[in-house]
Amino acid sequence: MTVATGNRNTMLSVRNLSISVGPAGKRVVDDLSFDLASGDMLALVGESGSGKTMAARSVLALLPPPLVTTPDSAILFDGQNLARLAPQGLRAIRGAEIGMVFQEPMVSLNPAITIGEQMAEGLRLHRRMARAEIRDRSLAMLERIRIKDPGKCLAAYPHEFSGGMRQRIMLASVMLLKPRLLIADEPTTALDTLVQRDVLDLMVELTRENGTAVLLISHDLGMVSHYVRDVVVMREGKAVEQGNSTEVLHAPRHEYTRRLVDALPKRSAGGSRGTVSGEPLVEISDVVIDYPGRRRLFARTEPKRAVDGVDLTIRRGETLALVGASGSGKTTLGRAIVGLIKPSSGTISFLGKTIANNGGADARALRRDMQIVFQDPYSSLDPRQRIADIVAEPLKLDAGMDRRQRTARVEDIFEEVGLTRELLQRFPHQLSGGQRQRVAIARAIARRPAFVVADEPVSALDMTVQKQILLLIRSLQARYGFACLFVSHDLGAVEQVADRVAVMQDGRIVEIGDRDAVFDNPRHAYTRSLLDAAMLIDRRFAGSADARRAAAQ
Repeated sequence: MTVATGNRNTMLSVRNLSISVGPAGKRVVDDLSFDLASGDMLALVGESGSGKTMAARSVLALLPPPLVTTPDSAILFDGQNLARLAPQGLRAIRGAEIGMVFQEPMVSLNPAITIGEQMAEGLRLHRRMARAEIRDRSLAMLERIRIKDPGKCLAAYPHEFSGGMRQRIMLASVMLLKPRLLIADEPTTALDTLVQRDVLDLMVELTRENGTAVLLISHDLGMVSHYVRDVVVMREGKAVEQGNSTEVLHAPRHEYTRRLVDALPKRSAGGSRGTVSGEPLVEISDVVIDYPGRRRLFARTEPKRAVDGVDLTIRRGETLALVGASGSGKTTLGRAIVGLIKPSSGTISFLGKTIANNGGADARALRRDMQIVFQDPYSSLDPRQRIADIVAEPLKLDAGMDRRQRTARVEDIFEEVGLTRELLQRFPHQLSGGQRQRVAIARAIARRPAFVVADEPVSALDMTVQKQILLLIRSLQARYGFACLFVSHDLGAVEQVADRVAVMQDGRIVEIGDRDAVFDNPRHAYTRSLLDAAMLIDRRFAGSADARRAAAQ
């Protein structure tokens, strides 16, 4: 399947690309073809396991063993077949002609080498510049990407920066060499909404200035539609649909593409329930949470205030979404409510009773009616326990339930969360990400809690799996009536589940209200900036989407 770019100056032409596990093994990419012209942007879109990342890595012969390209595969870069190029020839092209930005910059940035040395490496290898000129160019590029103190940045190490800053620095390092093609593999997946937009806007600016073509890899059709004109949809190694991103979104032809489009964020049917009339369940009054400064060799860093005087009420049966950028304090507050973090001051009450900071017997009894679902189920599920034991663990606190009753209850819960019983004897690593998150939800609802904190429960999942988990949370809440604090930076997910929305910035609640009121008529400037940055497929963002695509072209 070939994507016509509308430009005859084809730079990259992939023909019949197939990638197999060993010379005669299973194909993870099967007969993929597309064209990319100079200065254009093309996206390979699909869920985990679709083959999109392996297809992109094959361009630079970066496939992990035992994966290999088949003999009939052709990857033509300016007419030269990279699939048959000797290692020496590939080394001359990597970085200098084709650059790559990976999903997690901490994987590609060396933690033991300063930013300045890492930025200089490519220029020294491919451009053979003097040290002074390399420094000048590096400083100029850091200023270009709006780093406040470029000189200090050059002397710093990767761990001293946030995820968004590391991704900006990685992008700057690649673009220093002015490559003709940039491969961006899920460059914003681990970033919050505001930082995502910042990184993508910067990528568009830098590549447009240099006339660099972009091959973007993503699982997010919504994000792609805002920045990229042409898209190839991949499933199980094959291209199932291609074309203009707007046309693919509004009139998908393939059944799989329709599933992806259907999974895009949309408001729940019937609108928000608004303020639920139930009695107050959780009451938070003037809560402050400080993190002590870190110990260093001769001093201690300043303490950080993560939550700053928050007042909040959550009612029985409602879903209150707590949204904000990374570092806003939302996860810290959620964990404090269920007793995982001790507030520095203020009170947290549950069912009218104050949860004591000292974790006494009364507080422990109250917390049995509160549960949490973590962002990454792989790290929150004990890898040494079978799934049945993980789900049964909270039931052991019920002295009136014997082993047979616990087993029956676990089987019932499994059916409720949409899992089959044969998975009960497996271990967490034998399940998919979506299945692991269903197990985490099953464990959380096992004791029929009155309150659940869902901390970024879908951020690590593909879009179709995200939709399934969000629908599951809503259906379980309708059945059992528990209240939910839904912590997220994903406004698309929030639109689907929230009754009310509280917006958090720098440890404070800056806006709170019914979901529709906050989304349609935001009062605070920070809320407006979050909504403007969100990749929501909605008529309210059509203008910004058209503008970004025009800029990208």
